[in-house]
Amino acid sequence: MDVRALADEDLVPLMARGDARAFEAVYERHSGAAYSLAYRMVGTRSVAEDVTQEAFLNLWRSGAHYDRMRGSVRTWILGIVHHRAIDALRRSSVHSRRRSDDETAAERLEAPDRVEEDVARRDEAAIVRNAMDILPADQLKVIELAYFGGFTHVEIAEMLEAPVGTVKGRMRLGLKKMREVLAQGAVG
Repeated sequence: MDVRALADEDLVPLMARGDARAFEAVYERHSGAAYSLAYRMVGTRSVAEDVTQEAFLNLWRSGAHYDRMRGSVRTWILGIVHHRAIDALRRSSVHSRRRSDDETAAERLEAPDRVEEDVARRDEAAIVRNAMDILPADQLKVIELAYFGGFTHVEIAEMLEAPVGTVKGRMRLGLKKMREVLAQGAVG
């Protein structure tokens, strides 16, 4: 049976039973619109890619929850993307607020006479940020959550709805890539 010839509404029950070809067909039909909506909502490519990926992972896991009476498959998928994008914006807002509060507190403190050290630290931070820019979105996400969010591997796995081994693997690969780039001095 050629699943590509089936209607979306017929593909979803196949997906719910674990048919990867059905999922692939749904993904090919709707991923462009999903990414477009995510990008319009969050405004950055990497976050939009993450949102789209999370939405389709959710779709794969919860295909049995689709109800034809509530609308088309495309509407259902875009609803999932919409909710995931809002979650991403909220996470970003919380991190921005924390960063802003930290900067305000730092401004109230008396500045030490260590200008050279501060400049060197900022330069190092810029180099590390540039090295992080080369990472794929999935590896970048786990590194940010671990090192900047302070989350454990288990907490990250729960947040991303991924196995702990996958989270650890992404972390290991991302750190290895960063180490290689930093060792080569190719960042700057």
